[in-house]
Amino acid sequence: MKKLFISALSVFWLSASAQKTHTVIAKDNPYSISKKYGLTLDQFYALNPEVKNKTLDIGDIVVISKTGKNVTETVTTKTTTGQIAVKQGQSLYAISRDYHVSLADIKKLNPELGEGLQIGQKINLPTANIKKYVTADVFAEPAVQEKKQEEKSVETSAKTENYLVQPKDTYYKITKKFNISQKDLFRMNPGLEEKGLQPGVSINVGSGSVVAETIKPEEKPKVSKIDEAPAEQPKRETIKTEVVADDITYTVQPGDTIFGILNKFGVSLDQLIELNPQLSNGLKAGMVLKIKKSGDSSFIKSSGDALNVVLLLPFGFDTNDAKYRTAALDFLTGAKLAIQRNVAKGQKLNINVIDEGSESSFQKALTSINKDNTDLIVGPFFKSDVVELMSYVSSKKIPVISPFANSKDLYKYGNLIIIETDASIYAERIAKEVSDAYNGEKIYIVGDAYAEDIRTRLEKSLKKPNIAIVANPNDIQVEKNMMTGQSAPVIAVLASDSEATKSSFTNRMVSLGKEVSGVKAFSMFYSNDFDKKETDLGKVNLVYIMDRKINTDGSFEKEVLAQYNAKFCKSPSKYAVVGFDVMNDALSRENSKGEIFRQMGKTQTHLATKFEYEKTKEGAYVNKGYRVIRLNP
Repeated sequence: MKKLFISALSVFWLSASAQKTHTVIAKDNPYSISKKYGLTLDQFYALNPEVKNKTLDIGDIVVISKTGKNVTETVTTKTTTGQIAVKQGQSLYAISRDYHVSLADIKKLNPELGEGLQIGQKINLPTANIKKYVTADVFAEPAVQEKKQEEKSVETSAKTENYLVQPKDTYYKITKKFNISQKDLFRMNPGLEEKGLQPGVSINVGSGSVVAETIKPEEKPKVSKIDEAPAEQPKRETIKTEVVADDITYTVQPGDTIFGILNKFGVSLDQLIELNPQLSNGLKAGMVLKIKKSGDSSFIKSSGDALNVVLLLPFGFDTNDAKYRTAALDFLTGAKLAIQRNVAKGQKLNINVIDEGSESSFQKALTSINKDNTDLIVGPFFKSDVVELMSYVSSKKIPVISPFANSKDLYKYGNLIIIETDASIYAERIAKEVSDAYNGEKIYIVGDAYAEDIRTRLEKSLKKPNIAIVANPNDIQVEKNMMTGQSAPVIAVLASDSEATKSSFTNRMVSLGKEVSGVKAFSMFYSNDFDKKETDLGKVNLVYIMDRKINTDGSFEKEVLAQYNAKFCKSPSKYAVVGFDVMNDALSRENSKGEIFRQMGKTQTHLATKFEYEKTKEGAYVNKGYRVIRLNP
């Protein structure tokens, strides 16, 4: 059951002025202009209906106010404020829209607000608007004050000290210096945990002090329902919880969401998934969940020099979209092992796992990211989400790692690190390998788009080569020597990542290797069949490219595989391997200052992936690492 706490507002300012306009500049859009002048988008479009269905151009003039006199009105009547708790997916604009309060008024009521909102953060709003637009399950504790009512401040500490934050200060250093707990420090300084320590800002460090609270004389607050229904004792739902050892069990109720459960018990998504593997099938009413006691949180930031890392993975719990859930859960297991190994080496990390949801609901996930206190973001999976994320963090230039999305139109983001190597890099390398091996043979290329790419490159590097592009590997035929009548060898190139085509190509190469000697085979992509038929493929000197392959004979690889098996009781899947490699590589390049871009020049191979970054002329860092495998007779 949610509760709404009401506090008094004694003075509320509203400004009116003569009509004002704004001249559009580069990067302006309706949202940014509305935000700048404290308008909602609806208000902006009401003032400028002609721009609703068009794109703003530099130099356009838009109206941002149509009021008359330059007067300032002071309201000192019984205006009261209440507090709402920010929900997952809510932005300042969404709150403005849902409660019909302008952005400017919200900021006046909440002067401490930063750029990002945190889940559970309390926001002051006019009580009348909350009553009118809030859902029926919200209750309030009224504390309405009349104008000029006498107030009495009670402070429970005898002494209050202020301290000016210095560069390189941490929570740990400050709490040690003034002999207070970190919990007390956050309680005495609301908003400090979200915003972090800022050099030059004064904070309260009074030993044992508690923030002063306002109490009205001889008045006891009462609990009453927000709506105007007849007085009735509200029904209270009994939530089934049970303490088991160090954990709590909770029975999922109809209407529960993952976000709601995380908020209710103050646990992380990572902890919930680790204790409840059955969540891979989704959240269902009646399901019994294990929940860590809040005091046992694994990722509580202990000092200001810890690296704050966000993982955005498409679990799809609250959107009921399980399409990528298995891949996301596997990726998380690999990433967790990498995190634990780096923590064991002394690296300080603060990890926040966020459900990316589906592509259509991704904007809701963005509001869970604290842009002011995030050093690195790993994810999301999808290109469209990467584009939205880059726009969201553009002002902060937070490094973002894209594990799978790779597209030329992503190269323009200077703070983006792209892991997946583009297949055109493989085409370029295979064309070079073929060119070096060419000795007048006919060249067959199996594939479509990449086949054309390879043919174009070969025609530039070779003198009038005889090249045929075929769709089916069985169309590859040996040539007859016109003079001797004997079969002449050919060069065969696989430029398709289709499993069926790769299997067919393998079988055809094995067959050709037995028919005639001197056949040469090349492949842009790896197939499991290459390992199964390695000896036969050696007869055609198969050369292929691999972006990921585990060297099971290596000591590092053996150690990691053993640790993974011990922790998760299985061998890592493809996505678990990617999760480990991506996280391990990122953390190995990071330092406590979050300066990952200073270490991008190193070439590294982890469990299976080779990382060799190249900065594009547009700005992004793209991984061009791969391995060339050569099979010999």
